[in-house]
Amino acid sequence: MKPERLLTLAFFLPSLIGYSQNPEPTAGPAQVAAPAQAAPVPATPEPAPPVSAPGVDANTYVIGPEDVLSVSVWKEPTLSANPLVRPDGMISLPLLGDVQASGLTPLKLADEIAEKLKKFVQDPTVFVIVNAINSKKIYFLGEAGKSGPIPMTPGMTLLEAISSAGGLSQFANAKKIYILRDKDGKHERIPVHYKEALKGNSEFNLVLEPGDTIVIP
Repeated sequence: MKPERLLTLAFFLPSLIGYSQNPEPTAGPAQVAAPAQAAPVPATPEPAPPVSAPGVDANTYVIGPEDVLSVSVWKEPTLSANPLVRPDGMISLPLLGDVQASGLTPLKLADEIAEKLKKFVQDPTVFVIVNAINSKKIYFLGEAGKSGPIPMTPGMTLLEAISSAGGLSQFANAKKIYILRDKDGKHERIPVHYKEALKGNSEFNLVLEPGDTIVIP
């Protein structure tokens, strides 16, 4: 072999040996996936207020004795109740005992109950509805199908009341019916045009007020 070729081989031989001994390049460190973040849990919306008896406006209706209420505390079923308003105007509730209800609207009573419950429950949400109206009554005297008191529904008219009392008896004098009403400490006598009301004239189908007495001679 010629001296020039031996010299060239001697020059490249160490490089070839070193390359064959080097291990294959290793992969870089594995990328660790970031843990998936849990989706935020939406806040539970407050429930819609329950519905009171027909015709009861929670803003204006004034609770009275013998009314049947429903008091519910959100997420606290043991504190809910269906109390009857006693003659003294009080209701009995779990944890709170006696609470004044008569003379208040359902919304006002709910606010007062919630305020009292703050001693025991964090941010209580209270709903009060009227299940049955028993405190509002009208009275019949004379020739009605049923004399005495009858429950009054909100907005009750003369014809609705007479119908609830069983109508007029066969001896009734429809021309002389009148309403007795206590207003501002005075007795007011309101004449009734019964036959005109029957004809559909709303002017004579009077809207009654609690405590009215309908006299049918």
